[in-house]
Amino acid sequence: MAGSGGLGGGAGGSQGAGGGPGAALRAPRAPLLFAALVLGAYCLCALPGRCPPAGRIPAPAPAPAEPPLAARSPGTSGLPVASGSGRRRFPQALIVGVKKGGTRALLEFLRLHPDVRALGSEPHFFDRCYERGLAWYRSLMPRTLDGQITMEKTPSYFVTREAPRRIHGMSPATKLIVVVRNPVTRAISDYAQMLSKTPGLPSFGTLAFRRGLGPVDTAWSAVRIGLYAQHLDNWLRYFPLSRFLFVSGERLVSDPAGELGHVQDFLGLKRVVTDKHFYFNATKGFPCLKKAQGSGRPRCLGKSKGRPHPRVPEAMVQRLRAFYRPFNRKFYQMTGQDFGWD
Repeated sequence: MAGSGGLGGGAGGSQGAGGGPGAALRAPRAPLLFAALVLGAYCLCALPGRCPPAGRIPAPAPAPAEPPLAARSPGTSGLPVASGSGRRRFPQALIVGVKKGGTRALLEFLRLHPDVRALGSEPHFFDRCYERGLAWYRSLMPRTLDGQITMEKTPSYFVTREAPRRIHGMSPATKLIVVVRNPVTRAISDYAQMLSKTPGLPSFGTLAFRRGLGPVDTAWSAVRIGLYAQHLDNWLRYFPLSRFLFVSGERLVSDPAGELGHVQDFLGLKRVVTDKHFYFNATKGFPCLKKAQGSGRPRCLGKSKGRPHPRVPEAMVQRLRAFYRPFNRKFYQMTGQDFGWD
């Protein structure tokens, strides 16, 4: 920017205030520069992220001193790191997707269970940090006692081609949880998040469609993530369908206790998290956790959850619904579940 100012200043000194033909050519640079900056910011948002520095991932809290409430069962294999407060193990279960589907809510709800120990941040090991090695990955995990389950969630795993092979290499017995949501609503929510981080992005329609209301642009990540059947095809090359649980993002909002019941069953846990733990926050439009014993107030998800969506013309919404319909139907057939998006 200083270089541009220097050039402009030099030209002004030789041409004078009137400008001349050189000034006429330079005049459009400001709007072009602004457009380039906005496009550059969008591209940075769309590109795959980098592996977070080790310092960005907080150290897991120590395991509780008291034994969990649920009945103990033999623990799964794992290499001990320290004695006295459990040991760090590879996750036995992963929430692998999808972005803007409700993965953060599911993880926070599951952490109420005394037999679930989960990493709070997203380590992005199987998509961005794999070169750091499995020993580094295990070192991030919270310590667990025998019978407790270690978990983490990184929703970008579901759309990362290499993730299924890498996770299978860690353990073919890993349980995989995928939170899915109407792909049209999910895409709009994804765009709302992008817009909050990069104001001045092109409109939703400009990014979702080519040439106005032309073909849907599957190169845009917000659209591509919603092609659930295609992503699941890749995972089924490495894991049988029995290793998956597909959670409805819509029902996680309307009936969180019901969905949590299915998740606890899938993980082999006693149903400890029930409807007594939730209340519906009408302001946010999401369920929140009731006040825990000894806590001062109820707990809701952060301000970024439940943010208002930008208005998208109905014609665009209908075009996207028509586009996703065959992919949704294939996904219903593959999973044996009808999520009611059509």
